[in-house]
Amino acid sequence: MSMNGEYLRVTPGELARALEDPEWALDFASDVQDQEDEETAPAEARHFTTHQTWNLLGFLLKRSAFPVDIVFGEEPVPEADDWGYGPPRYLTADRVRLAADRLNRMTYDDLVHGVDHNELATAEVYPRIWDSPTSLDWARDLFVPLTEFFRAAASAEDAMVIWLD
Repeated sequence: MSMNGEYLRVTPGELARALEDPEWALDFASDVQDQEDEETAPAEARHFTTHQTWNLLGFLLKRSAFPVDIVFGEEPVPEADDWGYGPPRYLTADRVRLAADRLNRMTYDDLVHGVDHNELATAEVYPRIWDSPTSLDWARDLFVPLTEFFRAAASAEDAMVIWLD
């Protein structure tokens, strides 16, 4: 079984309800995941997954002093149960907007600049596949769609619920 980074765009009203009723939020997230498929464009999707690249992206973003924790979220959803690998966390619409702004100003090449694949092995970044310099390209194909997903959420003034599943 693998660990996947999961994102759910929510309106401010949906976020408020999720914070009051985490069981509703889990059901809502499941419904959205069931309704959308991998073909839904990131700019139009309510759900997005970074699959197993979440830890690599987190390592690279932290290394670049990214101002928002877009991998784990920043605030806990109170009294939420485990959604896979721990309870969900969230980002407010303001934090989503800041993240989208910063993501729009960087490229994947910016993110991996100066990173050696051995750093990833030493840091035990999941999954442990860091045996060659080309392994850094593994998350490249998800970075642009993730940026598009955040940009669309920011444009709609949405917040986000984030979890590992």
